[in-house]
Amino acid sequence: MSSPASPSPSTPSDTTTGTAPGAASGSGESPHLNRTLHLHSLVLFGLAYLAPMIVLGIFGVIAEETGGASTAAYLLALVAMLFTANSYGRMARAIPGAGSAYTYVRRTIDSRIGFLVGWGTMLDYIFLPMVIWLIGASYLQAQFPAVPGWIWIVVYILVTSVLNVIGIRVADRVNFVLMVFQLLVIVVFVALSAASVLGGQGTGSLISASPFTGEHSSLAQISAGAAVAAYSFLGFDAVTTLSEETVEPRKTVPRAILLVALIGGGIFLVVTYATQLVHPGGTFTDADSAAFDIAKTIGGNLFSAIFLAGLVIAQFTSGLAAQASGSRLMFAMGRDGVLPHRFFGRVHPRFQTPWLSILAIGVIGLIAMFLDVATSTSFVNFGAFVAFGMVNLSVIVRAVRVRRTGEPVNVVLDLVFPAIGFLVIAYLLTQLDSNALTLGGIWLVVGMIVLTIITRGFRRQPPEVAAEEF
Repeated sequence: MSSPASPSPSTPSDTTTGTAPGAASGSGESPHLNRTLHLHSLVLFGLAYLAPMIVLGIFGVIAEETGGASTAAYLLALVAMLFTANSYGRMARAIPGAGSAYTYVRRTIDSRIGFLVGWGTMLDYIFLPMVIWLIGASYLQAQFPAVPGWIWIVVYILVTSVLNVIGIRVADRVNFVLMVFQLLVIVVFVALSAASVLGGQGTGSLISASPFTGEHSSLAQISAGAAVAAYSFLGFDAVTTLSEETVEPRKTVPRAILLVALIGGGIFLVVTYATQLVHPGGTFTDADSAAFDIAKTIGGNLFSAIFLAGLVIAQFTSGLAAQASGSRLMFAMGRDGVLPHRFFGRVHPRFQTPWLSILAIGVIGLIAMFLDVATSTSFVNFGAFVAFGMVNLSVIVRAVRVRRTGEPVNVVLDLVFPAIGFLVIAYLLTQLDSNALTLGGIWLVVGMIVLTIITRGFRRQPPEVAAEEF
């Protein structure tokens, strides 16, 4: 991140970029993003991406899958995700660029493999906002059936796109307000659950092994539930896409990744534990709306309305973060030239945000008007697990190369933990349904065709921005 007043490109710099506004659109200098974010902002961004209330949105599905041992499933998923969180932290410290898994694999393993990882990751980063907006619209349409669902989708897209184009700092402030409300709803839900249990409902006791053991639950059931619960953690890695907008990214981003995973996991454990105390077991009239029915039971109509508002807001904050993150991936790939540079590799001359990439994700989100939730979510999980697995592998490859130069490496953090993380993610990938695996495979084949074209039959490397320290 250099300018006439900043260190040379070969010197790592954690200060705010000196890139002139016009540099993004026409100068010979590669476009960059402004460093304005600190640790609390990154943690808030990651939690917004996770959307903690979503744990209640899919509670019934996981409880049904595990026979009432949803808390055990989330505990297993948390342990698994922490290994991958370690790998993201190690790579973010070594390569604090905006492209996340795409950048890490490209610079560590091979640029062509990096392209395919970036291509696969687009299933997660670019289509996830579409899924989020679709789910939010479905909540609102259920509450206001007279309003067509497509209107809510358009409203979600317009508001989040405007906030993200104006700037990440504006989105950061909006995230803070909405996350506070969302967390308050969660706190009230847990408190009402505890009061109901003390009043004789459910287990009748606040201390119970039931949320961990379920009703005749097996290790196989809990493992299957953990594969689903792992989806709730998608987003702890998203903070790496804001590395170029973070002050002292080598120190701040790794801390943020770990905190997001730990805080998010802690919330998931507490919420599922309290909810399983109120409703032991995994049998529901409708698993998809189980938490909403429980909210009405423990808090009446007033709280159920507030609960619904919390779910809608959770989708908004998550969509805001997901669109910002996905646009940074497209920006990084556009700047490298693997996506059209004139469109995706530009930042706004005033707001210094990748505004065309933001708008592109908004346009893609309009596809939600023609899909249902089940179909759209099948796109997302495949790309996320591809990214997670390859980041774990990147840490191992980088550690081996560094060790060959005679520099010391941390055997546990750079070799053992990433290896465990890779194996766990590979297992979770095999647990995806056949539709997700089929769609993911087709997407990668298309990526191979694109890669073949831009590398002229693999005779040259994909284009890349100058390898400088960010």
